[in-house]
Amino acid sequence: MVAETTGAVAPHRWLRFEFAALYIGAPLVIALFLPGDALFTALAVFSLAGMGLLWLTGGFRWRILVRGWRRMPWREVAGIALATALASWVILTLTRPEALFVIIRNRPEFLLVIWAFYPILSALPQELIFRPLFFHRYGAILPQGRAALALNAAVFSFAHLMFWSWIVVIMTFIGGWFFARAYLRHGFPAAFVLHAVAGNILFAMGMGLYFYTGNVVRPF
Repeated sequence: MVAETTGAVAPHRWLRFEFAALYIGAPLVIALFLPGDALFTALAVFSLAGMGLLWLTGGFRWRILVRGWRRMPWREVAGIALATALASWVILTLTRPEALFVIIRNRPEFLLVIWAFYPILSALPQELIFRPLFFHRYGAILPQGRAALALNAAVFSFAHLMFWSWIVVIMTFIGGWFFARAYLRHGFPAAFVLHAVAGNILFAMGMGLYFYTGNVVRPF
């Protein structure tokens, strides 16, 4: 497994600076200073910036974003749904049992709203930034094989620093690994579906306690 090759790209020194600014600097600024209610605005800005950077890179075939539905790894989709549900149940049982299935018990209609909009407003822009942009534009400066997957999972996890939770850090690292692997093996639709399913299961189980920006409390 290797990172994608790139088309005409900027010099490596500039790419490293850009990479650090996008995947380290921006999440750090968000975690330290950005109000929680500005998350989706930030995601929209990053998505547009990511699309622009992909266009500037050259050699990226936009149709890959919609190709691959026939190669959907349904066993992996089922597996990540089951694993997410089980992990959420264990975590909430041990830490905040009162939050288990809280939306289903109190506002089931709101869960349908989350399931409808989370994939498009959250999972999709995140996948654009952390999969095609990461592997295409920065492929020339990435390590090879599993090291690239580990780096991708690490920056994806770091992007969730704003939640200030070790639970979120661990879960997003593991999730990022599987999303990246699905992208490289099966294409963008697979990564998007895995991310969307995992996120929807998290909120159904009650993990919005940890993954909802409105609940964030900075430790300073």
